[in-house]
Amino acid sequence: MATKEEYVRKPEWLKIKLNTNENYTDLKKMMREKNLNTVCEEAKCPNIHECWAVRRTATFMILGQVCTRACRFCAVKTGLPTELDLEEPERVADSVHLMNLKHAVITVVARDDLKDGGAGVLAETIRAIRRKNPFTTIEVLPSDMGGVEENLRMVMDARPDILNHNIETVRELTPRVRARATYERSLEFLRRAKEMQPDIPTKSSIMIGLGETKEQIIETMDDLRANNVDIMTIGQYLQPTKKHIKVQKYYHPSEFEELREIALTKGFSHVEAGPLVRSSYHADEQVNAASKQKQNNG
Repeated sequence: MATKEEYVRKPEWLKIKLNTNENYTDLKKMMREKNLNTVCEEAKCPNIHECWAVRRTATFMILGQVCTRACRFCAVKTGLPTELDLEEPERVADSVHLMNLKHAVITVVARDDLKDGGAGVLAETIRAIRRKNPFTTIEVLPSDMGGVEENLRMVMDARPDILNHNIETVRELTPRVRARATYERSLEFLRRAKEMQPDIPTKSSIMIGLGETKEQIIETMDDLRANNVDIMTIGQYLQPTKKHIKVQKYYHPSEFEELREIALTKGFSHVEAGPLVRSSYHADEQVNAASKQKQNNG
């Protein structure tokens, strides 16, 4: 474990291959022309080159670039948002069509300044994508939207293909790592989503390397499964700037593989685990796995 004064050296397996081919530049140009934000850019995701240049997938971030929470792990800007762009759902839907996406991921900055936490715009974005892209599967990644049941119901009634809400870290580290969000409220959010629409897969993600123990990671798996979460992703925490919480440990790829195997024995339908895995990493594959399991269970 690192002390407060020292930084843990980044290992070889975290080196990222940069790819700025035509797909990458086309996507970047289109995002700017449509005045759209992506969590890929705002959160400094390490997979942006793979996803944009190779897989041609992107995670849209709606309701602005400013988050009302200041989580100690996250690079997204924090402050008091001013805009509420009601035309954004149509622009996102148009972009999904232009990109010919098979799977679209829509994430939302925390908007604690809005009574509905942004649920209305998110629900309308789902409906707009459905109208213009009937064969595209849709995954949404909202905040806990204040833990208000009506806000969650608004989103679930729009029927995304996957509801993704991140637990982010283990119970013991939550107060230090997350702002305003609580471990229990995230579990409740995931449980309620499944109760509202039992056929829609739910998904959650944790970052490791913040000082958690293996036992705490396994306890988090158990907590997610106890609340009927179907899909889990496990990735290495990377410190985005010196102002953010420090990395305490870099897990070896073999440790991620062991955690993946443990999670699968817990009953998750799909598990992604690896140093560069992020919440929406290979999300297109996850929706297919969840769909297959639903058919098998049916």
